[in-house]
Amino acid sequence: MSRPDSRLGLSLRSSLLLGGTLALAGCAGQVPYLSSGAGAPALLAPPGVPQAAPSGYGRTGGNVLLLAPLTGSLAPVGQALVNAAKLAFPASGGPGLDIRDTGGTPEGAATAAQAGLAAGDGIIIGPLTSGETQAVAPIAKAAGVNVLAFTNDGSVAAPGVWPLGITPSQQVERVLQVAADAGRTQLAALLPDTEFGHHLSDAISAETSKLGEPAAQITFYEPGFTGVNQAVEQLSDFADRGQGLMNQIKRAEDLGTAAGRAKAAALKHQQVPPPSFNALFIGATDANTLAELANFLPYYDVSPPQVQFLGPALWANLAPQMANQSVFIGAMYAAADPAAGTAFANKYQSAYGAVPPAIAEVAFDAAAIAELAAGQGGYTSSVLTAPAGFTGADGVLALHPDGTVSRGLAVFSVEPGQPVMTSPGPANLNQP
Repeated sequence: MSRPDSRLGLSLRSSLLLGGTLALAGCAGQVPYLSSGAGAPALLAPPGVPQAAPSGYGRTGGNVLLLAPLTGSLAPVGQALVNAAKLAFPASGGPGLDIRDTGGTPEGAATAAQAGLAAGDGIIIGPLTSGETQAVAPIAKAAGVNVLAFTNDGSVAAPGVWPLGITPSQQVERVLQVAADAGRTQLAALLPDTEFGHHLSDAISAETSKLGEPAAQITFYEPGFTGVNQAVEQLSDFADRGQGLMNQIKRAEDLGTAAGRAKAAALKHQQVPPPSFNALFIGATDANTLAELANFLPYYDVSPPQVQFLGPALWANLAPQMANQSVFIGAMYAAADPAAGTAFANKYQSAYGAVPPAIAEVAFDAAAIAELAAGQGGYTSSVLTAPAGFTGADGVLALHPDGTVSRGLAVFSVEPGQPVMTSPGPANLNQP
């Protein structure tokens, strides 16, 4: 059974109003002034010419096909996706929303996609998971239809298929750039030996190469006390850095004499050499593992200020707990600005009497982009890959012809009480 992709809660830029016609900028590279009738997302630039897909690729008319799991274990999530997408459509005029149930399976998604495209739908928004998206992609390609998927699995990206969830690559790219600007260019990574951890590893390797930095020292850990301890010990190279000094201290203490105790006390004032890296990306996303790391990292002398800790966007949910551990104060992560989600949450709650789940903002953005494209000449790649992109629920995003998506994430620091935004998300991605 497919499961929803793990991802950070998305948020809506509070300066944008929901509903109404979406604003179009006057020229490339500028953020438009949004009047009271504007909606979100807003197109930042006139349609550009894609590099990897024909400019006319995609249908120019038809309804918007929404693929969501409306039966099965994921039905509550699917209903939230439908609710959010409906908020992006005007009360009258524009394309219709053709909602079809995937059942939360690749087979169900494929069947629903075939039925919607046979009915003449012009663009697909959804489905929810990576597996469903992989099943739908060849069907959409054969029909010449673009797909705005809800998954955060960047590996499904292809010309005509854009994953709109916040991907590991987007998170890594932003926070590593900020770290590099601060001189933290010797990177190591401590990652779970999971699919998510390996996605992070691929993203870290790609970004360090892009930045011209040395290859990152990457260590994977198995879950649990022993696995995490062994991984930190290996990563820290403590046997070479500090074990010799600890052995000297122990031998001095074992003498049991005043001279021995004095020697041990003097040795304890000697500093263990710093590790070979000055930044460490930690892929842990659960409180238990982070609590264990709060003990292991200082024990093996891997701690600030010698080492800057970095992490994934899911730390936004864990930052208040992490702030209780002094070693994590100042740790950085890239994520959407949560303060920007107030408008969407209020609109959703007013309409449906419930707080929207995190994934709902992705469905809203996808529906709003599709509705915008319908009024700009159709659901073609030339519209969807406008060079400067859109302002969406998580800030600026740009869809590229190869299916990848760039995002303007903010960077936060873990601090007592609440995290502090240290680098706001850019207002413009300055696409060429």
